[in-house]
Amino acid sequence: MMENQDPQELLKQKHELDEHKRQFTNFARSVSGHGEAEAGQEFSTDRVPDDQNRMKSVENRRD
Repeated sequence: MMENQDPQELLKQKHELDEHKRQFTNFARSVSGHGEAEAGQEFSTDRVPDDQNRMKSVENRRD
């Protein structure tokens, strides 16, 4: 199936994929209710990064 795919066809597929991503991003933003939040502000209440940082500290101390 992969032999000699038309570059135009590949480009068309990529644009379609990008469009899906853009629509999903817009959908996710509208559902989360934050509107156009500043970059990095979207997850200010999310504790996952802190947990990951704490685990990193524990790993580093073991060395």
